[in-house]
Amino acid sequence: MISTERTRRGMSAVLSGERRGFGSKFLFVGPAVIASIAYVDPGNYATNIQAGAGYGYVLLWVVLLANLIAMLFQSLSARLGIVTGKNLAEMSRDNFPRPVVWAMWAVSEVAAMATDLAEFLGGAIGLALLFNMPLIWGMVVTAIVTYGILIFERRGFRPMELIIGTMVAIISLCYLIEIFIAPIDWGSAAVGLVTPNLPDATALTIAVGIIGATVMPHAVYLHSGLTQNRAEVRHDEDRRKVLRFSNIEVVIALAVAGMVNMAMVMMAASAFHQGHSTVAEIETAYHTLTPLLGSAAAAVFLVSLITSGVSSSVVGTMAGQMIMQGFLHFHVPIWVRRLVTMVPAFAVVAVGYNATDALVMSQVVLSIALPVPMTALVIFTSRRCVMGTFAIGTVTRVLAILGAVAVLSLNFVLLAQTFGVPIPFLIN
Repeated sequence: MISTERTRRGMSAVLSGERRGFGSKFLFVGPAVIASIAYVDPGNYATNIQAGAGYGYVLLWVVLLANLIAMLFQSLSARLGIVTGKNLAEMSRDNFPRPVVWAMWAVSEVAAMATDLAEFLGGAIGLALLFNMPLIWGMVVTAIVTYGILIFERRGFRPMELIIGTMVAIISLCYLIEIFIAPIDWGSAAVGLVTPNLPDATALTIAVGIIGATVMPHAVYLHSGLTQNRAEVRHDEDRRKVLRFSNIEVVIALAVAGMVNMAMVMMAASAFHQGHSTVAEIETAYHTLTPLLGSAAAAVFLVSLITSGVSSSVVGTMAGQMIMQGFLHFHVPIWVRRLVTMVPAFAVVAVGYNATDALVMSQVVLSIALPVPMTALVIFTSRRCVMGTFAIGTVTRVLAILGAVAVLSLNFVLLAQTFGVPIPFLIN
């Protein structure tokens, strides 16, 4: 609590003008850093490996598009919490009809469980590979470690922000090392980054998975809760200052997460696309990296995967708790929440289902659930009766609607593909 209260006092001093200097801005850093871990979780590893191995650098534009949409919606989520003092789930409960609230909660719970499936499995796979242990024991260790980190939440927001921030730094450093090890074709990467292209139906499935793994429903909910009442704001001028700091943090934190995702795709494209394009599983990627790029590259890959799995599982549990409390006004102990959301992951392993396939499909589920919080967020942040003078302008509203439409369009095409409806612009 000491760290948290010191941070609060420091933010108040900055807002009142008593404290100045570049270093004082770091007191406001935290919410977007925690939210950004959702954008480098193990689901990203699975979809990015498949994208790079199967299509080289072709799907990099999807990563860029997803990251830009994420920046916009995370900034809107932070804005909602800062201005109203309520998170997105609470606003939905207070403003929508009861049947709509129940439906939103149900969809959000499914998304939260899909999220935890990906995160929990990712950490377990990394531990199992690194220490040569059965996957089930990797899951047990992941559960113990994540619960141990969650205990720090009782001490206020600052310790958790520092822990998650350190883990984001580790993941980023790992992929900085990877792109120096892997021989990247930077020219092809640049072309793939700015040239929209979906070669076939499988590429569409992976693209939707990338969107689902990058723009995360639980992160949209969580960010509004992380910013609500974090800084003591006395009037609108204080809110404007906090919003300005928040927007800068969102851009920087998600730019880092976006570059990590691009590095994942580029590493997979460099290592696997020529001669190993069928690599689609995390385990196979690890074993293939050793002869191709050396044991150091494989070890760095595992360190980043374990860090990603553990940290994102912690954040996913925090988000699930916030979603349940916001929609239902119902609180359960954090260990119960952690236990319940682990059940699907243990079930997947128990029945022998392929872990990486489960990761990719969980991201598709997330992408289909994503329009629910996106739509609610656009509605609330556009209303002057809710946001007052902080309601978003026409340009921002149009961009948000276009982002939501882009996600919805991809989802409709995916559903059409799933049910066998021919899609003219795709070559199957």
